Amino acid sequence: MSTVQRRFNDVSFNIINLPDPGNTVVIMDTTYFNKHSGVMVFRDYYSRRNIYWNYVTYETVDLYTTGIKYIQNLGWNILGIVCDGRRGLVSSFGNIPVQLCQFHQVAMIIRYITKNPKLQASKELKLIVLELKSSTEKEFTKLLDDWHGKWKYFLDEKSFNPEKNKLHYTHKRLRSAYRSLKTNLKNLFIYQKYPDLGIPNTTNSIEGMFSGIKKKLRNHAGLKEHRKFKILDYLLSK
Repeated sequence: MSTVQRRFNDVSFNIINLPDPGNTVVIMDTTYFNKHSGVMVFRDYYSRRNIYWNYVTYETVDLYTTGIKYIQNLGWNILGIVCDGRRGLVSSFGNIPVQLCQFHQVAMIIRYITKNPKLQASKELKLIVLELKSSTEKEFTKLLDDWHGKWKYFLDEKSFNPEKNKLHYTHKRLRSAYRSLKTNLKNLFIYQKYPDLGIPNTTNSIEGMFSGIKKKLRNHAGLKEHRKFKILDYLLSK
């Protein structure tokens, strides 16, 4: 083992200098360093400081709910949560207002209909989705309802699959895009319903931090996992 590695192993970073518990809006998300290694982070939006993180192989609703309970047990009063649209996550936090990240929602729709959709219905839906961040819930709901009224019969078209000998929806991905928006609609504008709390409409604060951390880690490619986690503990506690 090299002298540098030995000395690094002996270093003990101080990660106890975390924010004191108080009122918070929690932004939470997970980033991955490879297929089976990631870190789930819970960030205080007001102070822009991380208050809890957990190294995971994959993210689940249970891990997120456990993290929120842990933060509450530390004494934090959680006024709101901002997260992505993972299935089952929004309904897991009782009466805490949960804002779905609008950036994640837009990205999800683009995955369904592509960046350059060919269908006219998809082109029009993309234009509506790009209005999300500048719309009110009432305005966006009307745009979406008007779009659905126009394209309802198109969405209901079915095609016959001779191999399976049954009908299926012709425009399945477009239907999925619409269903995603319709299902998530009530949580895409939570930030407008609680203006005094200062809830953001995206997880950009934590995404920017993830980008910065990964950039620093790229300068130390080839680190063993336990050394990488030691550096991460230091960076996440700053």
